[in-house]
Amino acid sequence: MSSRKAQVKRDTLETRIEVSVNLDGGGKAVLDTGVPFLEHMLDQVARHGLLDLEVKAQGDLHIDAHHTVEDIGITLGQACAQALGDKKGIRRYGHAYVPLDEALSRVVLDFSGRPGLEYAVSFPRARIGEFDVDLLHEFFQGFVNHAQVTLHIDCLRGENAHHIAETVFKAFGRALRMAAEPDPRMAGMMPSTKGSL
Repeated sequence: MSSRKAQVKRDTLETRIEVSVNLDGGGKAVLDTGVPFLEHMLDQVARHGLLDLEVKAQGDLHIDAHHTVEDIGITLGQACAQALGDKKGIRRYGHAYVPLDEALSRVVLDFSGRPGLEYAVSFPRARIGEFDVDLLHEFFQGFVNHAQVTLHIDCLRGENAHHIAETVFKAFGRALRMAAEPDPRMAGMMPSTKGSL
């Protein structure tokens, strides 16, 4: 299988984002976004997804982090789609359950070619430090729309907001890794009866 890397830039009046991804990396993350909590979460995706990830972002943080977080999700989605190419030979589906103390989350992902997000995550408070937890949904919606994936995210239980977020992102990384993995039995084949994804 050829190199599965991509680099994407997104430049708008609200943000300037650069994302590089290597789906066959070793879990290395280089992050400079101005949003420390999101960087902590993206580090979990890289580590548990075993992908190399570099994200540089400048956004209108003087307003709030909304545009920056959403646009990072969009750009990461575009980069993953480019890195996967035609999707021949991949497992296509991935899933993971991840616990952290009292919290437990499940993420299921399908490189279906169709954007769809089911997000059932409730937080006991509105902020984790300075970070607005509503922005996590915006991140995943941006990713889904531009990676063209079906993504189901469920927090099954949890009381600590940080633990809940961390289980979601760790499970997302693991599900992404599984779905994007080359399947030796599918080598050169499209994982769909339609012939394309």
